[in-house]
Amino acid sequence: MMRKGCSLTADHGKTPQAPRILVFGFGNPSRQDDGLGPALAAAFEGMDLPGVMVDSNYQLTVEDAATVAEYDAVVFADAATEGSEPFSFEPIVARPNPSFSTHSVQPDAVMSLARDLFDAETIGYMLAIRGYSFEPFVSELTEKAGQNLREAIEFVSAAIRAGRLRTAR
Repeated sequence: MMRKGCSLTADHGKTPQAPRILVFGFGNPSRQDDGLGPALAAAFEGMDLPGVMVDSNYQLTVEDAATVAEYDAVVFADAATEGSEPFSFEPIVARPNPSFSTHSVQPDAVMSLARDLFDAETIGYMLAIRGYSFEPFVSELTEKAGQNLREAIEFVSAAIRAGRLRTAR
């Protein structure tokens, strides 16, 4: 019997498939640096990384738990209004009994719902890319936020290519 998230290829069950990784950027691209998460997702759409899928939205919702449950690891990417420069990258701990609204959900709540509702063993990470200006109706990133984005893209893509992300496999 195979555990969820542990599929094998057809060559007599000897070669495991590449881990399935979701890069999920969220934020509002029409609020300047708040678009850092979707910008990271857009950059990953253009890469050919085996097993990596991309999703993006303005915010996370409870429905995203079903999507997250299909992957071995997920990297949530969002803009940070303060904190480490150029970004921070931390594991997400799924909280028991998370509180949320159906309008907007935090990454740890999505991870908890994926675990509780779908028995997911998905490993989660939060990539918080430092932004500086969040003006409404401005879709261009600030220069410094753009540099932080480039460094975050390089970090995450290198970690995926080198197999350094811990996954459910």
